[in-house]
Amino acid sequence: MILCCGEALIDMIPAAAADGSICFAPCPGGAVFNTAIALGRLGVPCALATGLSSDLFGRKLLQALQASNVSTAPCAISPRPTTLAFVTLDKGEARYAFYDENTAGRMLAPQDLADPGPETAVLFFGGISLACEPAAEAYEALLQRARSNRLVMLDPNIRPGFITDETRYRARLQRMLALSDIVKLSMDDLDWLQPGGGALRGRLARIQAMGPAAVLLTTGAKGASALLPCGSFLHVPAAPAAVADTVGAGDSFNAGFLAALQDSGHLARPKVRALPPDAAQAALRFAAAAAAVTVSRSGANPPWRSELPG
Repeated sequence: MILCCGEALIDMIPAAAADGSICFAPCPGGAVFNTAIALGRLGVPCALATGLSSDLFGRKLLQALQASNVSTAPCAISPRPTTLAFVTLDKGEARYAFYDENTAGRMLAPQDLADPGPETAVLFFGGISLACEPAAEAYEALLQRARSNRLVMLDPNIRPGFITDETRYRARLQRMLALSDIVKLSMDDLDWLQPGGGALRGRLARIQAMGPAAVLLTTGAKGASALLPCGSFLHVPAAPAAVADTVGAGDSFNAGFLAALQDSGHLARPKVRALPPDAAQAALRFAAAAAAVTVSRSGANPPWRSELPG
């Protein structure tokens, strides 16, 4: 079982109304929510730990999770509103404006997140939930309590507009990086964490030195790379796709990578800490294929296992 820990929200996606005017269509989303949905569709047992609203948007999120075989048992339900993210597209790249004050997800407290049971072998953290207090503190506390001998993957998915106290946020990320086994970054994430540029491999090595055994980097149409525990540096090209938008692409990549590790028998901390290049290469390719399907469709709509090769 993989327990995904982080936000679930409604993406308001640009759409055309019947009269041709521009409107916004509500679609279930959120980085960690999307990763959980993608895992469920890929046939990986998973659950989501988050704060959900009892409002109509919260019910829509619950229904979407259940339809994709994601357990909602760890979710904390409250009457607070659902977070909304209005999406604008710039040449297919998604940009977000969040409405998150006093929401069910943001106001999550440590006592709202139960410790996972023995069936949970992997913890996944990430998204805006790591920047917004008090929920960010609740997720960090869960990681501290539940890490034990579990594999931990972290995708910070950094949104600078959400950060109100950069010092506190950087310190939180550093503590969580130190407890992670796999971290996945975009180029925007890497530039925020390691400003100033420099050789790519050296920059990833500095992230690796903070704690994670494997550091993954997605670069959109340029493909994806990985720095492994053995020091090997790998790169795979992006899978061909006609891009509708990039919403949820990185989240599907995360799920594809974890699903491929499960398929190859490497989804455990000791295995990842000694991850061989061939297994990592196969996982990167499968993750890129999952992301390619997602970008070919509007909004965060990850593929089912039957839509992917092998």
